[in-house]
Amino acid sequence: MRRQSPTVFALVMLLAAGTLAVGGAAYGDEKGKKGKAEMAAAAKVTIEQAIKTASDKVAGKVIEAELERKHHKLVWEVEILTEENKTMEVHIDADTGDVIDVEEEKAKPTKSPKMR
Repeated sequence: MRRQSPTVFALVMLLAAGTLAVGGAAYGDEKGKKGKAEMAAAAKVTIEQAIKTASDKVAGKVIEAELERKHHKLVWEVEILTEENKTMEVHIDADTGDVIDVEEEKAKPTKSPKMR
């Protein structure tokens, strides 16, 4: 019987781990899609209604709308870019259609290029 080299063994183990990781990610994506579908089915307020409500509250261009679960409640988060170039988040109760709050989106830190 031929012995496998440690390099071949390590390569086989890495490939197996990569296959499991990809399979796990696919399963996670399916679970996420199912969760989103369940949230959408539970929301009484449609995305169109949420966008209209947010647009009535904050003037500007709608750039994103997303259904989320916050504090055990379904909430539409509608992002609007204002004329002042600020991104405002309007949170709308997905059950009642009421505006929960309006806040300026926090700037996300950017990575600065390494100095050489």
